[in-house]
Amino acid sequence: MNGFERRRAQKKKDILEAALALFMEYGVQKPSIAEIAKQAGVSQVTIYNYFNSKHNLAYEVFLYYLDKTSAQFFDILNSDLDFPDKVKQLIFRKKEAAQQIHEDLYRFIMREYAANQDHFRKLIMEKTVPQLYELFEQGKAQGYVDPNMSNEAILFYIHALNEYMQREDVYSNVLPMTEDIANLFFYGIAGKRE
Repeated sequence: MNGFERRRAQKKKDILEAALALFMEYGVQKPSIAEIAKQAGVSQVTIYNYFNSKHNLAYEVFLYYLDKTSAQFFDILNSDLDFPDKVKQLIFRKKEAAQQIHEDLYRFIMREYAANQDHFRKLIMEKTVPQLYELFEQGKAQGYVDPNMSNEAILFYIHALNEYMQREDVYSNVLPMTEDIANLFFYGIAGKRE
């Protein structure tokens, strides 16, 4: 990548970061292109040159946010932490993200996720599920997950939860329950066993 391409990529990242910060705090609707441009240190014309419209910018922010959160997720899964520490990190990050994200942005993300199910289902099946299988195998080896639990049962549970959470009447109310849902996923209704 030459100097021009590096500067262009950096400028695009600056715009995405600025828009994400504003969307996290105020939602997608409230921040104007002028506010995003000011935060990113670019002109409004530059934003339109890169993204054509606020809707396209919001969609690109959605993809950027998914990439960032996926990278954090995979960093935890691939770390040297033992199973309980990985689970705590995953739950903590989920709770932290839930507390930081504006409800309007969360709804936008869930609508886009529902509209692009095939793309995200493929991502989940090809990358996330195998990583989770490794995590559960680690949990089984360390005595934290029932060794008789099949990967198919885990996949069924993930799929059922994923399908249910994509319903608009559910995802519009699920944000305050994020930590509880993560705890249910990892520990069931009986709660964490020591």
